[in-house]
Amino acid sequence: MKAVLDLSPAPQCPTQFNLSEYVLDAGRATPKKIALTVYENGLPNHYTYAALTQAVLGTATGLSAAGVEAGDRVMLRIGNTIDFPVCFLALAALDAIAMPTSTALSSREILNLIENTPPAVIIFDPGYPCDEFDGLQIELTQVRKFTKLPAASPIIGDPNRPGYIIFTSGTSGQPNAVLHAHRAVWARRMMWEGWYNLTPQDVVMHAGAFNWTYTLGTGLLDPWAIGATAVIPNSQNPAQLWDIMKSERVGIFAAASGIYRRLLAAPEASPVASLRHGLSAGDVLPISIRDAWRAKTHTPLCEAFGMTECSTFLSASPAAHRSLAVQPGRKIAILGSDGPIARGEVGTIAVDCQDPGLMLGYLRGNNLELPLRAGWFETADQAVMHNDGSLSFVGRRRDIMNAGGYRVAPREIEQVLEQILAVQEVGVAEVEVRPDVWVIAAFIVCDGRLNKALLLKLAGQSLARFKHPRIIQKVSYLPRNHNGKLIRAELPQLWNPEL
Repeated sequence: MKAVLDLSPAPQCPTQFNLSEYVLDAGRATPKKIALTVYENGLPNHYTYAALTQAVLGTATGLSAAGVEAGDRVMLRIGNTIDFPVCFLALAALDAIAMPTSTALSSREILNLIENTPPAVIIFDPGYPCDEFDGLQIELTQVRKFTKLPAASPIIGDPNRPGYIIFTSGTSGQPNAVLHAHRAVWARRMMWEGWYNLTPQDVVMHAGAFNWTYTLGTGLLDPWAIGATAVIPNSQNPAQLWDIMKSERVGIFAAASGIYRRLLAAPEASPVASLRHGLSAGDVLPISIRDAWRAKTHTPLCEAFGMTECSTFLSASPAAHRSLAVQPGRKIAILGSDGPIARGEVGTIAVDCQDPGLMLGYLRGNNLELPLRAGWFETADQAVMHNDGSLSFVGRRRDIMNAGGYRVAPREIEQVLEQILAVQEVGVAEVEVRPDVWVIAAFIVCDGRLNKALLLKLAGQSLARFKHPRIIQKVSYLPRNHNGKLIRAELPQLWNPEL
């Protein structure tokens, strides 16, 4: 059986559409309901749907008067504040194209983005200036005064027109500018069933920062689009997160896998009566964390896999939280060199070109490129599709190692070693121990002394001999980017031949 699973078509996006209008529409039925609770210095600030809508559409009026026009690319240099989603939605209402950027980027990195994807306007927090930019700049202190202005009317149009730009994390080189259509936010509805099990009654808490796209989508836009309540704790302190989960009666909690690890290690870890399940994305979720969360909270922890170009399209759901599945509405394949391969084989994950969540393309200067092969958009990730249609993530294509002629996925080894309770993190890569001689190395963050004998015994029980790590080294950290993703290419630099 071929490794193709077709659960399409997705629900049809309206032919006249604006992503901002769509996100705000559900809240109009409950204007006094809390749309957002934001914690600042440990204290909650509440925003109703009426207040959120006014802030967004008032800001749209002000930005228009300040010179922002439909079609303008507008770079956002905004920190972890509510101003970020307000400006994002205000720009969409004007049919301008928001370009969110991480405040962790250096001046050199920002200038590189500006050079390759020139914006017409920059909206900036005074803490993140860009003096070298000679176009229109609007300071955030001015933008905040726009929120009380008369509400603008969102521009309605073709759902396939450009909506916003997201930059890839750059783990594979230079960041790419990914252009999404307005319809991409509508396409996120496939996650409501396939990952979140989201309802209007939910309180959804996301532990990420406002200006992280995982937070923006899962933590804000999706809850608002269905009329639920979003909570942003503005803290990654485990004790505070547990306390806020309980005080806000959170039903769905979302974070990166590293946050779950810290929550489980905290003395305050205990069941939350209101909690239905957790969501994990942004990096691979170790099986040990998933199972420990279930044991501690009596709720499932559901992982999702996706990419900037198509958001999340594979996910576990609360009803089937142990394996990744294709979300309803999607068509996914596992490809080899000649197209879809047989189920049970390792290949490249691919998304059907008709997927409504797929990007319009990469912006290369003024050119738009959407690389396709026989109607498929190929990711850089490897997986296996099983006979029941579930999938197992194997790793990035470039991460696949060679052991005596055998192809070895680092993630397979990591999952085995992560089963030991004291192990917090595992990163596996090839290390050149002498010229042209490469071996598999496992770098491990763990509590206490590293028990290499136990790790090798576990590897011997679960892995073919050629997959056994020849180097096992304890380290204090694993290299990660600002979104928490493992930078596998930097792992070999951790090797210390003296140990």
